[in-house]
Amino acid sequence: MMKIVMIGRKVTLHDNFKELAKKKLLRFDRLFEDDAEAKVVVTVEKNRQTVEITIRSRGMIYRAESTADAMNTALDVVIDALSSQIRKNKKYLSKKLRHAGLDELQASSKEKSDAESEDTYDVVRTKHFVVKPMSVDEAILQMEMLEHQFFMFRNEKNGEINVVYRRKGGGFGLLEPEE
Repeated sequence: MMKIVMIGRKVTLHDNFKELAKKKLLRFDRLFEDDAEAKVVVTVEKNRQTVEITIRSRGMIYRAESTADAMNTALDVVIDALSSQIRKNKKYLSKKLRHAGLDELQASSKEKSDAESEDTYDVVRTKHFVVKPMSVDEAILQMEMLEHQFFMFRNEKNGEINVVYRRKGGGFGLLEPEE
């Protein structure tokens, strides 16, 4: 069964909201292994209520966030977004597995299928650049100067490749690799 963690920021979550969120999340339970964990974070600022849900399972991360006047409305939008992400990923993985089996059968003839799916991801550009060691503040400044939404750099504190990015609600985020 999926582990569900509820966090309220600047708000005390009522039991009826917790039960509703659990009920909606448990419909995904059959799609994940027992190690799956869902984290629900609700933030209230003025008249805006933000619901953010992150589901982690076997290295996969599904995340959605929505802001609305009502907490339940934001929850519904987030659940729909997660459902769409999960369905798209499942479709992509099943296609990949199906094609892997076909490729093995067709390896001797080296024929390729000309049927392309709508879920195929086309890399339209590859960019190479030097990744310099710098602080997080320097990376954010560089991102701002380039007017990009994200920036990859080598963190001078730990030597790891990190990414800083601009968050939808304002502010910045930092992505750090984890084993």
